[in-house]
Amino acid sequence: MSNKTCCRGPGYATPLDAMRSGPREKLLYTVTVQPNLDEPHGDYLSTVDVDPESPTYCQIVHRTFTNRKGDELHHSGWNACSSCYYVDESSKTVPKRDRLVLPSLNSDFIYILDVVTDPRKPEIVKTIDGGVLKSHNVTAPHTTHCLANGNIMISVMGDAEGYAKGDFILFDSDFNCIGTWTKGDKKALCGYDFWYQPYFDVMVSSEWGAPNKWRRGWKNVDLEDMSQYGCRLNFYKWSTQTLYQTIDLGSDGITPLEIRFLHNPKKAEGFVGCALNAKVFHFKKKSDSDEFEAKKVIDIPGKLVDTGSGVAEDMGGMISDIIISLDDRFLYVNCWRHGDVRQYDITDPENPKLTGQLFLGGAICSDLPNVIVKEDKELKERPAARYVKGRRLEGGPQMMQLSLDGKRLYVSSSLYSPWDKQFYPKMVSQGGHIVLINVDTVNGGMSLNEDFLVDFANEPYGPSLPHEMRYPGGDCTSDIWLANDA
Repeated sequence: MSNKTCCRGPGYATPLDAMRSGPREKLLYTVTVQPNLDEPHGDYLSTVDVDPESPTYCQIVHRTFTNRKGDELHHSGWNACSSCYYVDESSKTVPKRDRLVLPSLNSDFIYILDVVTDPRKPEIVKTIDGGVLKSHNVTAPHTTHCLANGNIMISVMGDAEGYAKGDFILFDSDFNCIGTWTKGDKKALCGYDFWYQPYFDVMVSSEWGAPNKWRRGWKNVDLEDMSQYGCRLNFYKWSTQTLYQTIDLGSDGITPLEIRFLHNPKKAEGFVGCALNAKVFHFKKKSDSDEFEAKKVIDIPGKLVDTGSGVAEDMGGMISDIIISLDDRFLYVNCWRHGDVRQYDITDPENPKLTGQLFLGGAICSDLPNVIVKEDKELKERPAARYVKGRRLEGGPQMMQLSLDGKRLYVSSSLYSPWDKQFYPKMVSQGGHIVLINVDTVNGGMSLNEDFLVDFANEPYGPSLPHEMRYPGGDCTSDIWLANDA
C-alpha cells in the first residue's frame, strides 16, 4: 500500500473507529434456508428490521428468493469492506460496498445481490452457475472476503467430485472468475473459513471436511479418515499465495470452523472454535520466525447423556461460531448442542476469563423427557427451556452477529439443514428464530432481551431456517482492517 491515499473507500479507518462512530444497525440481512427441498422458491435472503423506532421492528420486511431448489445458502460476504478503506492515489476507481455475495454449499451456485438501490429490498443481479467452480475442480464455496485490490475471494471445501480440498476461488470486481488462489504444490487437505493479516504477510484458514461427508449428515465413522475431515490450521504467505505451515490440533481440535485474527491489524494472533468437542484454540506468531503456534485456551467439557437408548454417550458442545468485539476485549462462543452462548474477557488472549453465559435452548433442557444427563462437570442442574414471547426456543444458539458498539448480540438457530434435521427435527418443522442478547460492555455479562424475537415459523412457503446475519454497512465478521503502513 502506498503512503499516499487519494480518498476513502467503504467502511472505517480502524476497528475502534467503527466501534465508536459506526451507526446503530437498522437492517439485518439474514441467510434463510428452505428445508423443504421440493419447494420451488428455494432459499432466500431475509431483510429483518432491527430499528427500535420503526413500526416494522422485529419483522421480516422483504425476502429475496433464489427460485432454485437445493442451494443451501450458508454464509455471505461483501464485494468491498474496510480492507478497501485506504485508496491509493494511483487507483482508477474508488471501491463501493454495494454487492452482497451469497455462495451455496450444496449447489455451488453463487448469487450476487444489489443492496444499494433499495437496501430494504435486495435484488439478485448476477448468478454464477455451479459449473464455474467445477471447471476449476472446486466445490462447496463458504467464506467470502473482499481483497484490497478489488478482487473477491471465496474459500472452498471440495473438489469437483466432493472429496476434501482446501483452496480459494477468486473473482474480479465484476464477478468474472479468475481461478484458484493457492500457488505451488502444497495444498491444504480441507477448507472452511479464512482471515488475512497483510501486515504480517499471512493468511490463516480452518477446516470442516469433505462435502460428500457432511452433506449427508454427521457420522462418527467419518473421523476414521482424517484426510477427509478437518483438525488443522493452515498458514499461507499472503504475498506469494503459498501454504507454508500446517498445525495439527489433534482430537481436541476436530472440525476447527470459524477462525478470527484479532481486529487490530498489528496483532498476529487470534482464535479458532473447534466444533465437535467444544474447544477454543489461541494461535499467535512466534517472536523469532514467521511460524505460528497454537494452544488450547477454552475447554468446554462434554455432557454424558442418555437420550433414551439406555447407553450414555458423550455429547460435545458443537462450537459452530465465535465472534470478537471490535475492541478485541470480548470473545463470544456458542455451543449449539449444549444450548449456551458464552462471553469471555480476552484482555489477556492466552487466558480467557468467562464473564457471561446464557442458555437458549439446546439438547439437554430439563423439560426434554428422554434426556438424562449422567454427568456434568460444570452444571449442577439441567438448564430450563427458554421461552421468548411465548415461543419455546427449539434448536440451539448458532450464528452470532455483534453490533459495532458491542452492546447487542443477535443469535440465530440453524447450523446446516441436513444437520438441523438430524439433531433438531422439531426446530425444522416449527421454523427457526433470531433472538437478541444485551451485553454489558463495561463489566461484562449478558442478558436476554425478552421483547425481541424474529420467528421463522409462518413464512410464506413454510417454516424456514435462519443462519448467518449481516449489517448493510459491515460488521465484526465481514470486515478486515489493514494497517495503513502495511
